[in-house]
Amino acid sequence: MADQIKILCVDDERNVLKSLRRLFMDEDDYEILVAESGAEGLEVLEEEGDIRMVISDYRMPEMTGVEFLHQVNEKWPETMRIVLSGYADTAAVVEAINEGQIYKFIPKPWNDEELLSNISAALQHQEMRWEIKTLNDELQKKNAELQTVNDNLENIVAKRTEALDLRNRVLQVSQGVLDALPVVVFGIDTEQMIVSCNEYAQDLFPYGGIGPLGNDRQEVFPPEINKLIDQLEHERTPKAMIELHKQKFRGEVRHLHETLSQGIVLVLIPEG
Repeated sequence: MADQIKILCVDDERNVLKSLRRLFMDEDDYEILVAESGAEGLEVLEEEGDIRMVISDYRMPEMTGVEFLHQVNEKWPETMRIVLSGYADTAAVVEAINEGQIYKFIPKPWNDEELLSNISAALQHQEMRWEIKTLNDELQKKNAELQTVNDNLENIVAKRTEALDLRNRVLQVSQGVLDALPVVVFGIDTEQMIVSCNEYAQDLFPYGGIGPLGNDRQEVFPPEINKLIDQLEHERTPKAMIELHKQKFRGEVRHLHETLSQGIVLVLIPEG
């Protein structure tokens, strides 16, 4: 079966390997592979590549089970590693368990049901560890994506801030230019509110000391100026001579047609 879990059993005693094969005979979920030495076990692992669990005897000639599983841990760290031995107090086994090189020690002779239960628990532990790793990887990926979004957002905000700073500087310069002009300039929006003016305009129309900005042009301007503005309904660029504070001005009104600057501009040019 393609989805069977491969388990490698390593022991120099063939009778032990036969016992393990019999133990798994009725277990359809497992495919049992065997090796009679640590070296042979490493060869099987190299050939198969997808073995999920290795069960090894501790006392074997040339290479002990712990030494064998230590190499397995280095090359196939995702495998679950179990030691079978009749020597429960072996210092090397205890050290290997503490270092994480083996998952569990099971004494010989084993109880079949307990051994199967331990194997099932070990495989469940492995799957849970994989799920946690997958979730951590996904979390790191999402964090990386979020960091990228944040970096891009910071770049966008920085560019927009830079653009706003530039626009503000342009507006400041533009206002400075307007204030330096020897003419009166008013900007009036589509709701007939005065939204812009230069210093000359504020001096000419102080409007109670607070200035004309934010007020309806009908309230700020005298009838002759409002009449001139009203002529925009019939004329493209109405003009008229207007006297204010004993000073004559040539008044002109024009529409603003830009998308962001709809409204009208009123210019009063002093005569003489």
